[in-house]
Amino acid sequence: MGASLSLLTENGSSNGGPSLGDIPESCVACVFLYLTPPEICNLARLNRAFRGAASSDAVWEAKLPSNYHHLLGLLPQTDGDIHHKLSKKAIFAILSRPHPFDDGNKEVWLDKFSGRVCMSISAKAMTITGIEDRRYWNWVPTEESRFPVIAYLQQIWWFEVAGVVKFPFNPDIYTLSVRVHLGKFSKRLGRRVCNFEHTHGWDVKPVRFELSTSDGQQASTECFLDDTEQDGTNGNHKRGCWIDYKVGEFIVSELDPETEVRFSMKQIDCTHSKGGLCVDSVSIIPSNL
Repeated sequence: MGASLSLLTENGSSNGGPSLGDIPESCVACVFLYLTPPEICNLARLNRAFRGAASSDAVWEAKLPSNYHHLLGLLPQTDGDIHHKLSKKAIFAILSRPHPFDDGNKEVWLDKFSGRVCMSISAKAMTITGIEDRRYWNWVPTEESRFPVIAYLQQIWWFEVAGVVKFPFNPDIYTLSVRVHLGKFSKRLGRRVCNFEHTHGWDVKPVRFELSTSDGQQASTECFLDDTEQDGTNGNHKRGCWIDYKVGEFIVSELDPETEVRFSMKQIDCTHSKGGLCVDSVSIIPSNL
């Protein structure tokens, strides 16, 4: 696209042939339907016709998901009609930023390249066995998450974390993942350090991840969160870093006005204790994003 535009500019300026300024705005808008939002914004700088097409409601409505009105309803409003006065381009820009809902424990946003719906769910929105007992769990402030706190497990025998979200997801194929971290991290003298004092038990039995939807879809997987064998050079690859464990995929069709998704991670073999784990969030994003 960029090469063709450059050639057209050169021909128009050298032999009096057509130039970019001769292309009707309506034709430019038709081309923009096949480009990503960042590409459209870059081309808007070329001339008046491209700038006008890059502001067209028809172009940007095609980039918005069909349920964008519901997403707007999640935003705080000082004026009930304020969003009805905005251009579709402005609405896309607003929805491309993460917006909290459900008391700030969930966030939803549009991917800025595709306009597809993404969601993140804080550990605060989940049901965690033993979370009220500080001998087992603590809420730890952090700058390494979308959310202000994460859940840190010191030690427990029955490990179970579960959650549910009910939302009018746009028709798509979604992947649900859980973000966890082995070890407790902090900053010391400006440097990130990890403490594995409480980290144990995750190499004895696997953790089981599950998801199910209101229309009967199910997925599950099992995974050891800790390495039993360590690399002599690099140490344990699973400790000291955030890892997203894919639980599975689910499909939302045109016929689903609202989808309920339930998810869990558990290791309830009480023959051994486990601990030293940070639980951050669950992400739901389009599968090939």
